[in-house]
Amino acid sequence: MKAYFRSCAVKTCLHWMCCAVILATWPMTSANAGVMLNGTRIILGANERSVSTIVSNTGVSDYAVQAWINDAADSRDRLSPFIAMPALFKVRAGEEQVVRIIKTPGELPKDRESVFYFNAQEIPVKDAKQVNSLKVAVRTRIKLFYRPSDLLGTALEAPKQLSWKLIEQPTGTLLRISNPSAYHVTFIGIRALDGNVPVELSDIDMLPPMSSLDYPLKRHIGPKGATVEFSTINDQGGYQDPIKAQIGF
Repeated sequence: MKAYFRSCAVKTCLHWMCCAVILATWPMTSANAGVMLNGTRIILGANERSVSTIVSNTGVSDYAVQAWINDAADSRDRLSPFIAMPALFKVRAGEEQVVRIIKTPGELPKDRESVFYFNAQEIPVKDAKQVNSLKVAVRTRIKLFYRPSDLLGTALEAPKQLSWKLIEQPTGTLLRISNPSAYHVTFIGIRALDGNVPVELSDIDMLPPMSSLDYPLKRHIGPKGATVEFSTINDQGGYQDPIKAQIGF
């Protein structure tokens, strides 16, 4: 079972690696995009004044970087309750820059996590020696979780609190996943088991707190004895050992 979810994690990494390879092999004379972040997620507690992330330039060219926070819809015209400082800076090749994320005045839910997204947009610095060159500006986007104080339970416990239920529809069978916890649960992989026969779920990502999502199954499975196996991502961006649970109906 661990091998299956390790494979899911590898597939996710391979997807992003393929994107990077496409950019790296694009016909240009000035490739070497190398702006990276020091994590795959950022967590800001309500009792903290700010949180920091590190933007590193691992390439051989200098870059200007624009940093900002927005919502899941990637809105550019909606004000965010967070600001990134500095919002625009230069990172020389082989160097790094600390970016602080600060909560601005304003109310967010106190009984559950909120999620936003930290963006770091590369802006290639013009080199007078290079002419007729194509430069590609790459944007890195990672989740920013705002975590109120005094939430019930912990993020590590949240996956074990999920409930699973089969919903029969005229168009097929749905697997309803409910998250009663105050924390977001980000999945690596989910598969329902009809006995020993696995039914894979596709296009899964993150289940918000105190909410439910329905996923269509590729085929009907009997409710009696049906189980589910899944793995999730923890606060450090690593994947947790798979969990097995019963499916209700």
